[in-house]
Amino acid sequence: MERQTKRVPAQDVARQREFCEKTAELLSVKARQHLAYVDTYGCQQNEADSERIRGYLKSMGYGFTQDENAADVIVINTCAIREHAEDRVLGNVGALVHAKRRHPGQIICLCGCMAQEPGVAEKIRASYRHVDLVFGPHALWKFPELLYRVLTRRGRVFENADEPGSIAEGIPVERQNGVKAWVSIMYGCNNFCTYCIVPYVRGRERSRLPEDVLAECRELAAAGYKEITLLGQNVNSYGKDLGLDMDFADLLEAVNAIPGEFLIRFMTSHPKDASQKLFETMARCEKVAPVFHLPFQSGNDRVLKAMNRIYDRSGYLEKVRALREQIPDVVITSDVIVGFPGETTAEFEDTLSLVEEVGFDALFTFIFSPREGTPAAKMDDPIPMAEKKANFQRLVDAQNAISAKKHAAYIGKTVRCLVDGTCAEEGFALTARTPGNRLVRVEAGEESLIGTYRDIEITGANTWSLWGRLSVSG
Repeated sequence: MERQTKRVPAQDVARQREFCEKTAELLSVKARQHLAYVDTYGCQQNEADSERIRGYLKSMGYGFTQDENAADVIVINTCAIREHAEDRVLGNVGALVHAKRRHPGQIICLCGCMAQEPGVAEKIRASYRHVDLVFGPHALWKFPELLYRVLTRRGRVFENADEPGSIAEGIPVERQNGVKAWVSIMYGCNNFCTYCIVPYVRGRERSRLPEDVLAECRELAAAGYKEITLLGQNVNSYGKDLGLDMDFADLLEAVNAIPGEFLIRFMTSHPKDASQKLFETMARCEKVAPVFHLPFQSGNDRVLKAMNRIYDRSGYLEKVRALREQIPDVVITSDVIVGFPGETTAEFEDTLSLVEEVGFDALFTFIFSPREGTPAAKMDDPIPMAEKKANFQRLVDAQNAISAKKHAAYIGKTVRCLVDGTCAEEGFALTARTPGNRLVRVEAGEESLIGTYRDIEITGANTWSLWGRLSVSG
């Protein structure tokens, strides 16, 4: 699995800027503002990719809209993790045929993880003929060239060749949030969990050079961003392909040393690579948020082995104990799959007991969704869906009770939070986040406070959030 990371030559990325200029010339012939609509599905990595797509579009001369009927270019950035999400994307893409009938010159693009799946690409080719451009994550760096081909040749373009992936630096970024920023530190995955499509659509693990990551973080800190989230399919394995004496813990410490008032978050992590060194580094780095997303997926050893998760129940629990020894008040969240092929209710009980033993602050819970092309999709699964749904509900109920209890413990405390937006819910003016990333609805406050840290007195809570008021002490 070890392989040297391929880096796109700087001159090739520079050539994409030339295509941006050529496209801008084409658009300037018509004396009006051309608009683009970028619609993003899925994870934070997709959000980060969309920021680069917007950066390219802005360089081409496009403005932005949220109205598909007003857009000259529509880019649908997709996720392939779950079947339901994929069906929803295809339904929305199909509905765009009406927008294109009203606006025949409109260009519709499908990109992201779904576009890298051969079956999806062929379905788009055969049944969604209003889609003009399809490209996978590996081809994002040459989006200007692909779009220029569509604009000048008026033919459909498909760019989703199977490849291990590469790293391209120097792509322009158009961020939508002036308070929080995503920074991709690596791409791809080498773990091949049997239920997961990610290694097949995003390629092998490849790390950005530390100097490139740190340069981007310095720019963000200097620009006043208050929260920087380091992204990767498995950030804990950062640097293994670089041949340098720097792992993820070292990178985290280097980002922490950048001057400025900002908080560092990261996701996501694989338990097999979550190390004692990382826990100790988090504990001593004052800018690193005391929160750890550590997916466990199942509490049963047989199921974990069938998932190819490369750890067992006791190993996972030992990681949690080691983490809490270093950071006693750490917020721990996780992912859980219920109903993996062949999982019995007795085996599910091990998952439920692990949830109760750890006492997670929050869980992202899913009923197993088979993904074509993964080993799990071919596994025998005699367990009725009704049984899976019943177990899923038991898990949700158990976690909701834990979350409500943990949130109730905040009432009466004053917590330093980042004010990050306005709140549309009646009776509240602003939203904020605790260092542990808990949502806080704030009763009153001016929008000018967005992007600042404030002490908030917690006055109430429910299963999903806290609420409170600004402290008079600031």
